Order: sequence, then C-alpha cells, then structure tokens
Amino acid sequence: MQNVVEVEPGRPAADGRPSVGPTYRSAFARDGFPPPVPGLDSCYDIFRMAVEKYPDNRMLGHREIVDGKAGAYVWKTYREVFDIASKIGNSIRSCGLAKLVILQGSHCGIYGANCPEWIITMEACNAHGIYCVPLYDTLGAGAVEFILCHAEVEIAFAEEKKIELLLKTLPKSNEFLKTIVSFGKVTQEQKEEASKYELSIYSWDEFLSLAADQEFDLPDKEKTDICTIMYTSGTTGDPKGVLISNASIICLIAGVDRLLNRVNEKLAESDVYMSYLPLAHIFDRVVEELFIFHGASIGFWRGDVKLLVEDIGVLKPTIMCAVPRVLDRIFSGLQAKISSGGFIKSTLFNLAYKFKKFRMMRGAKHDEAAAICDKVVFSKVKEGLGGNVRVILSGAAPLATHVEEYLRVVTCAHVLQGYGLTETCAGSFVSLPNQMSMIGTVGPPVPNIDVRLESVPEMDYDALASTARGEICIKGETLFSGYYKREDLTKEVLIDGWFHTGDIGEWQPDGSMKIIDRKKNIFKLSQGEYVAVENLENIYGLVSAIDSIWIYGNSFESFLVSVVNPNKEALESWAAANGISGDFESLCQNPKAKEYILGELSRIGKEKKLKGFEFIKDVHLEPVPFDMDRDLITPTYKKKRPQLLKYYQGVIDQMYKSAK
Repeated sequence: MQNVVEVEPGRPAADGRPSVGPTYRSAFARDGFPPPVPGLDSCYDIFRMAVEKYPDNRMLGHREIVDGKAGAYVWKTYREVFDIASKIGNSIRSCGLAKLVILQGSHCGIYGANCPEWIITMEACNAHGIYCVPLYDTLGAGAVEFILCHAEVEIAFAEEKKIELLLKTLPKSNEFLKTIVSFGKVTQEQKEEASKYELSIYSWDEFLSLAADQEFDLPDKEKTDICTIMYTSGTTGDPKGVLISNASIICLIAGVDRLLNRVNEKLAESDVYMSYLPLAHIFDRVVEELFIFHGASIGFWRGDVKLLVEDIGVLKPTIMCAVPRVLDRIFSGLQAKISSGGFIKSTLFNLAYKFKKFRMMRGAKHDEAAAICDKVVFSKVKEGLGGNVRVILSGAAPLATHVEEYLRVVTCAHVLQGYGLTETCAGSFVSLPNQMSMIGTVGPPVPNIDVRLESVPEMDYDALASTARGEICIKGETLFSGYYKREDLTKEVLIDGWFHTGDIGEWQPDGSMKIIDRKKNIFKLSQGEYVAVENLENIYGLVSAIDSIWIYGNSFESFLVSVVNPNKEALESWAAANGISGDFESLCQNPKAKEYILGELSRIGKEKKLKGFEFIKDVHLEPVPFDMDRDLITPTYKKKRPQLLKYYQGVIDQMYKSAK
C-alpha cells in the first residue's frame, strides 16, 4: 500500500452498522492536505487572481468561420474575458438577480454546448454570488423543464439552437423564469412567443449593453457559499440537484495540483485544453477551473463529434479529458487503420507495440521505453491527437483494460483513469503516470480526501478481509453540501460526514482502488442466489468481440439472459473466416453469430471461474449501440436498467420462453 497512508484503523460491526476498513489518504498528503491559498475563497477568486497574474494570456478560443469554412482558433485574453464577464454580470444584476443576504443567491441557468459564452456567463455568476445551474444539453426538454422549475431559475442563457427548447418549457417554467439570453441572435418569432408570457428575451449583444450605464458592487463571498447546483442525470427518477460550494472546487483544485506537481506533470500557463466534454457535468467544469487557475488556454470544439478530431488537430491541446466511449472510438479507429495498412505495416506496428509494452511492464517510463518506436511508428498516432498531448485523463465511466493498456503504449502520452462523482466534486481517485500495475484501477486517492471501505454483508464484501472489499466511502472538503430540496436523500448518503458512493471497491496491494461492483445492482434469482450484475458485466465486458452488455435476471427466473452490442469489426471478421455473408444487421440475426458470442461469453466465464448461475444462458445481438436517444444510458454512459428492461421487454420474454 505504498501509495497511501493509514490515518485511522478499521473497526468491527457494532450497533447495527457494518464493519469498516482502515481510513487511508494519499501518500502525497502524508504530512497533511494542501494548505489554502491566501485570498482564494471563491470560484470568482480563481478567475480574478488569474486575470491579475496573466492578463494578456490566451484564455478562451474558438474556430472562426469564414465563408462557411472553419479557420484557425481566435482567442480572447484573460483581461478581455474579464471585461465581457463584468458587463454580463451588471446586466444580470439589472434584471433583479443578486446574492441574497440570507442563505442563498439567485439562480441562473446555462443551456448549450461548451463555448466561450458559457464560461463568461459562469464567471459573471461567480462574481455576483449567483448560483450557476447548468441545464443538460443531452437530456431534452423534459429534464430541462424539471431543472428550471425545481431550481427556480430566474434567468437562462442558451445557445441559439436551444432557445426553442427553452420556450417549449413555458408556461410551467414561467413561474420563476423571467429572462432568456441567447449566446447568439434571437428571431422575431421568438420575441413574439416570449412576449406572450411577459418574458424578456435578448440576443448576446443586446444583453451586453443592457446595463451599459450601471455598475454594481460585488458582494462578499465565503468559501461555504454555494456556487453551483449541478444536476446529476441519475439512472432512475428525476435528476438530483447537487449543491457544490466554493470550498469544494477550491479544495479539489489544490489536491489535483499537488498530485500533478508530485508526479512531475505540473500545469503551466503554456498548457492548452480542448473543451468538448459537457460543462454541465462536474468533470469538465473542475478541469476548466484548474486551467483558469494556472492562466492556461481553453479551446472549444465546434459541437460536432464528427469534427472533433479535426478541431484537436488545429488546437493541438497538451491535456485531454475523455470518457471511455471517445477512447473506445480512438482504439477501434487505430485498430481498423492498422489492419487495413497491409502486412508489412501491421507487422511493424505490432512488433513495436509488443516491444514497448514489454519495456513499460518492466518499469520503463513511457517516453524512455522505446524512443525509436515512438519516432518511427507511434509518432503518427501522436500527430492524430494534435502532436502535443502529454496527458489523457479518462473519467465518468470505467475504461476497458485492453483499451487503457493499448493507449498507454501507442499515444506517447500518460493515459490515466480517474474516479469521482458529482457529489465528490469529480476527481477522488486517479491512476499515476508510468505505473502499468494500475491498469484496470482508478489509482490511489487524490491528496485532499480520506477514504475507507464499508462492508456489505449481503454481497459478501468484507472491508476487514485480507483482500479488502466494500462500499467506497469518502470524507473531505470536496464533498457536496447536500441535495437541493432533498434533505431525505442527503441523509441517506451522508452519514457522520462520510459520503457513501454506492460503488464497491477493492484495495489493490499498491494502494490503488479497483471498482468491482455497484451496491444497488444486485438481485436474487428464483433459487435464492444473489447476482451482483455490474460485476458480471465487467467480467463479460472483457470479451473483445462485444462493445457493451446488459445482463438481466429476476426472482422468478433461475438463469440470466443478456442483450449485447457486438463489436462490428470482430463480428464481420468472424463471419468472413467462417464463410458467412451479410451486413452487420443481418449477422446480428444469424443464429450462428449468436452461438459464437455465447461461446465467447462462456469462455470468459470459465476462465474467471464464475458460478453456474452466473453464466448467461441466452443472448440477443443488438446492432444499434445503447444510446441516449432511446433513454437507455445516461450522459455519462451508465446503463438505465429500468429503461433497458422496458425497451427490451419483448426480447427478454422471448429469450426466457425459448430457453425453457
């Protein structure tokens, strides 16, 4: 456990509470957590201090469109952004919004894809102590209407194409919503629609000059003040409003900063970040706050995933954050390119890969393991990511082990996997550079929290066993302040200052954490056997011939069935080798293809020594990936199990009927 230090021993079960393992913190916090920065008391101070220190640095950039074509990135400096944010802040105040003396500030919604105006609006809210309430760009009008009403949003900023969706929330949202501001223009029709509800609506330029002759004093801000209500997508029920304080974000930044410094990857004002992961999620929000803290540059994508690679090539970022689905696409694209490159090129690539991987597994740093291979072979991969990327951080969902290992070798960058929740202000764990033993884990804790495991007896997870397993519990200043208007839910997860994540973890010998299960994803089969379904999905997910799997069972049935998204290249390759013709969709309907996938699932089940009832007895091959359009997954790609069951109910019934 060299990467953590024990700060408190474990204790046995008592008074109806389960046993807990020892409390650990990062070895980088052996002598205490990072001290506070003088004068840094709020998220506004992060921005203010950066403007004072780096006024002429490039802050926010976007690609200029000339004659319908995207050109180079054009930039606003920290001083320029500050001036615009000041005008927006005064205009917001002129609409009657303010930080109230008692308890809370007014609420401002922001709706749309990442862009400079998003950050400018956020900084204007931070300056005046107004709660920033991101509206989900991916959940549609239903969730937007819920958040507008639940958070009592009084003014909402939105990109042009989202204005219509905002107007569709009327009249329900109109109880609180009085002003809409477009990041671009507003049509005459939209003005007429808004006027029906006595709603003010402005273009960005109109709003900038709304309070041209007014100057409002900035209120005092405390660390304990709430700066944002970040709604979690949730796998069931309505979104929950997570109250995040200034202290949470400041503490998170201090911890991540110390971590980067200790592993010699210190952020600098020369660093460049590609902003494309939704700012409505805490992951991207805190990363961008960290970049602002260092006076670094943030470039925005054009909002189209098909153009993302081109945007990366032009921006040339040094740090990239990604979710597994993006990295899976990069992995699949590289695999396809290599296999189509001919025998000599693919052989050279594979030999270089095996050699560099061998050296890295033996402890060599990635940039020293195979310099010639990097220059001759892997430099092309690096150029595909702009040529300057030195750190790729994956979060929001588990990254497949084979993808993480592959990208660590070929990207010529550190590929790190992190773990955190909205309630913990994102990053709570992150794997360390050049530590190949941490592949498949989320690394040790960030040096700003304490962590312990709590036993889950009903799932046979023992936090005091030699291999400690249990529910991950986190304590520290990064924790949220509660769920907005849901004290009942807050009390369920915050017990004696410890946040119960609901995720099952296993401490590794080096002090890193491995996520192995989900506490709530457990059900009983008809014979009385409990099934930890998320753990099984992680195991079956090791099959390279599949991209995703949803496993189902219930207390009326004695066996498991599943719906699988096969890997297109793998299935087509298998079909070609076995003389089976047809496109991908027809292959998914072919009984022989089903037998092949079932065989692969059984093979991994035997390899991992699963119990008989944990084997899958039937499978449905689904050519269309689980997606948000059908409400089958959350924006962070977690499965929505009730919705999956509703969507595939007929398929499930048929599989059980056929298998009996």
